[in-house]
Amino acid sequence: MNPPIKNTPPVVIGLGEILWDIFDGRKTLGGAPANFAYHARCAGAEGIVVSAIGNDPLGDAIESLLREKHLENRLQRCDNATGSVRITLSSDGVAHYVFPPDVAWDNIDFTESLRALAQSADAAAFGTLAQRSLHSRRSIRAFLEAMPENALRVCDLNLRQNFYSEKIIRDSLALADILKINEEELSVLETLFALPQQSGIRERCESFFRNVFPEFPSLRYAVITLGADGSIAGTRNGERSFIPAKKDLSVVDTVGAGDSFTATFTVALLCGKPPAEAHRLAAERAEFVCSRPGAMP
Repeated sequence: MNPPIKNTPPVVIGLGEILWDIFDGRKTLGGAPANFAYHARCAGAEGIVVSAIGNDPLGDAIESLLREKHLENRLQRCDNATGSVRITLSSDGVAHYVFPPDVAWDNIDFTESLRALAQSADAAAFGTLAQRSLHSRRSIRAFLEAMPENALRVCDLNLRQNFYSEKIIRDSLALADILKINEEELSVLETLFALPQQSGIRERCESFFRNVFPEFPSLRYAVITLGADGSIAGTRNGERSFIPAKKDLSVVDTVGAGDSFTATFTVALLCGKPPAEAHRLAAERAEFVCSRPGAMP
């Protein structure tokens, strides 16, 4: 079943964590769902963030910044602290993250208001990080199950530290129409699915496509971003597209690049673009984000 093509902007949800990225002595708004919603809006959708914040100055600052960015949201307030993550960058610009436990986005409630939003959604992106708590995991699953049958459920695994399990990964893929992973996550899934060893990265990706689609019947698209090696997209019916990375791209940092890729790919499909064209647009957007500081340039 193809995603619906609408004459009005599609409603695209970023569902899960929202937090402050703290690095280089400054803080910027972050969290994969917030980044996803922002870049979905940049691609022409109605991007909406669904998460929870604390009754604290950091929560107030998130609300204020979202107003400045004109980014629609459904942010619940709770007594837990607003989320933050300390980020350090390696010499090649790759981000590393440290998350405090039991923050606001670990406590998202599935309310009747969220049910109504889910029923109007054309796509929603979720990952494994906000599922580290059972509370938010149940709410995320309830939201996805309340969405229309032909809406796109987008799983960007976003594996962080030890905040995931084999069950969370398998349950997430079983819910997804679109899967987006990076090369590190490919290695994790190769081990989890006991895939046959392959020598080259293109061969590894093809082995993954061949094995993941049969195991998860709802999955229609899978995209693997490979950093300096580019990206590969595959479909259930056997279509493949490979886009090499620009060799002369000046990378400032990679924070938010994957989220921009996923959002652009999703919105392009909702707008009727074929998968290969959606892939090209997504790669171009991610390259732009890599060339600028922060997740929401």
